[in-house]
Amino acid sequence: MASFPPRVNEKEIVRSRTIGELLTPAAPFDKKCGRENWTVAFAPDGSYFAWSQGHRTVKLVPWSQCLKNFLLHGTKNVANSNSLRLSRQNSDGGQKNKPCEHIIDCGDIVWSLAFGSSVPEKQSRCVNIEWHRFRFGQDQLLLATGLSNGRIKIWDVYTGKLLLNLVDHTEVVRDLTFAPDGSLILVSASRDKTLRVWDLKDDGNMMKVLRGHQNWVYSCAFSPDSSMLCSVGASKAVFLWNMDKYTMIRKLEGHHHDVVACDFSPDGALLATASYDTRVNIWDPHNGDILMEFGHLFPPPTPIFAGGANDRWVRSVSFSHDGLHIASLADDKMVRFWRIDEDYPVQVAPLSNGLCCAFSTDGSVLAAGTHDGSVYFWATPRQVASLQHLCRMSIRRVMPTQEVQKLPVPSKVLEFLLYRI
Repeated sequence: MASFPPRVNEKEIVRSRTIGELLTPAAPFDKKCGRENWTVAFAPDGSYFAWSQGHRTVKLVPWSQCLKNFLLHGTKNVANSNSLRLSRQNSDGGQKNKPCEHIIDCGDIVWSLAFGSSVPEKQSRCVNIEWHRFRFGQDQLLLATGLSNGRIKIWDVYTGKLLLNLVDHTEVVRDLTFAPDGSLILVSASRDKTLRVWDLKDDGNMMKVLRGHQNWVYSCAFSPDSSMLCSVGASKAVFLWNMDKYTMIRKLEGHHHDVVACDFSPDGALLATASYDTRVNIWDPHNGDILMEFGHLFPPPTPIFAGGANDRWVRSVSFSHDGLHIASLADDKMVRFWRIDEDYPVQVAPLSNGLCCAFSTDGSVLAAGTHDGSVYFWATPRQVASLQHLCRMSIRRVMPTQEVQKLPVPSKVLEFLLYRI
């Protein structure tokens, strides 16, 4: 296992180029508490960008138009309310399939967002139901919002119409994730210590409750093939679940503090987790080994200090779609871009009070949300992937670690395929 602290010589690190900012205006007597932007999200097809502006408001903007505005008007752009405002009741504003800017009033503080797209061939797992309230077509694009009161609201992105109101959690819905296979299976993570599995093609029926966490669940993420789910939470918890059988596969041990974010690599061979212990760990999810550690404090802290109130809490982590780069966001007012084969950040960017980050669908831009409800965008490290890496990703998309280890190939090739060199 390689332990990677940040280098002291900052001349070797490139500063990321700012693409733009979406600043949320504040009223003179607006409360600071409740304005936090806990989550940002890009639509799977890259058509929309969404973020929680604070309090109970979610903003949806066509991503291509947002980029054009940055080029035409400079980086700063106040996210005003001139666009169509949609109430938390049903609304038919906007033309279906035509990208349109919306502001959605969700009725309570928004803690989590997730886009989901439908594939008609993926049927509901509830085979006994012959009549459904909703028929989802191939062009369907949904937005799920997790609220402070434990509710989950499902919206039609094109029209802003409220489709479903999912009620079962008893505490804050801290994170949401859709299965990438187009089945519209939604998993929610909550402070009530549970994860819940919902089938939106079965009118939002709750299929399963996943129990195992002893404290708050902070985040969850599907593997690219939708077969595995990672959930992370307080008390160092990192769990892996089999989503065909809804059973726990294993618990990963290695962090020294609460684990607050997780993300799989595009080929499913790696899992990144971010923790308040100042580290991002890179795991092999198929056997639980820690392959890399990216430290945000130098020298690396002792387990006792890492488990306490340090000023390097890592708040978020995201895998780029090239499978080579990872972004992390920490309390030291820095965003870092890492390569999985380098022992130091390859790019950095300043950011105060950051809470969350996500790569755009094509991996060219990183978006980060802050305490005041604003969003900042940076150009990401761009590099043509080697043929070896592209071949490795193709193999690892279909072969887990146990099968790769059986391949009759030289040891160096095997280590490369297993991300150990």
